[in-house]
Amino acid sequence: MRRSDLSLLNFHFGLISERLGRTACFCGFYSFLRPLRFDPKRKCEVRKAKPTLPFRGKASEIRPLTQTVQIAAFSVLPPACRSLAQYVKFDLMTGDEIREKFLSYFEKNGHKRVHSSPLLPANDPTLLFTNAGMNQFKDVFLGVEKRDYTRATTSQKCIRAGGKHNDLDEVGKTARHHTFFEMLGNFSFGDYFKEEAIGFAWDLLVNEFGLDIERLWFSVFEGDEEVGPDDEAREFWIKAGARPERVLGFGRKDNFWQMGDTGPCGPCSEIHYFMGEDPSDPEQNSPHWVNGPGDTTMEIWNLVFMQYNRTLEADGSFLLTPLPAPSVDTGMGLERMTAVMQHVKTNYDTDLIKPLVEFAAKLA
Repeated sequence: MRRSDLSLLNFHFGLISERLGRTACFCGFYSFLRPLRFDPKRKCEVRKAKPTLPFRGKASEIRPLTQTVQIAAFSVLPPACRSLAQYVKFDLMTGDEIREKFLSYFEKNGHKRVHSSPLLPANDPTLLFTNAGMNQFKDVFLGVEKRDYTRATTSQKCIRAGGKHNDLDEVGKTARHHTFFEMLGNFSFGDYFKEEAIGFAWDLLVNEFGLDIERLWFSVFEGDEEVGPDDEAREFWIKAGARPERVLGFGRKDNFWQMGDTGPCGPCSEIHYFMGEDPSDPEQNSPHWVNGPGDTTMEIWNLVFMQYNRTLEADGSFLLTPLPAPSVDTGMGLERMTAVMQHVKTNYDTDLIKPLVEFAAKLA
């Protein structure tokens, strides 16, 4: 950032101490004052800029400019402040740290951490490969298996190279699809349902990971002739903090999830993130791009509300019957979330995949 730019923007950068267990930093842009939440594991070191920013707090809470502070995602900075990189040395969260943060968050909220199941499902002839985190809990959702916990969280290795969920044809066409990937998830087996699942998702993304709510979009099932619209999910997103115009309705293709042709299923609510440079640009950060072309607005998390079991009848038709207890099954793509947190354009640029690509290139 040039000196003239600093004068033009009237940009100030100040630091305040850790309060209530979370380090905060405030950026001022004219009368613009915006809190940025930071992850306690990440660090950035301020080398320049003066703490001339007015802030609400005690003078004793200002730390020296040489103080190392913590940061979650460079993407939370407003566009005018992106060149802050000249003044701040960023050390963003790694993919491993993102995985651990997700699992730890749900552990502290009463979920049992469960190991990833094998890629070849056991005792399930309907699946060739494990394609979702919920596969190992299928019988629990159906009520035919009981476990000693009603809440779980996992990081499940998945393959989608055939069957109903086949991403093989999308690899290379988009920058977000993989045949092998890792899915972070939280599950409720008749414990909590839509309101709590949405509350957890909002809290983790906004308060823990520090994502900009102006970049987030939310989708819900708009209903069809078989299942009505999911107005509850829409209301709960608005209650959590989303603006009504950022909660969009879509049909069965995008917002009704099922593992296969038969089995547990239900309406789902997806969370999408705008990856572009300027979230204030209405042409780019627009509903048009949610479930639309390109990778700039990308789905990062799907909350599935398991309410039905889909069965094949003798006449060849399918029947939906209510599950014994409505449950929750969510799936967040670790590679996609890492791309968001590391502020890179594609999953292939993250620290999860890029080293593999570079290693393979050296062998070529």
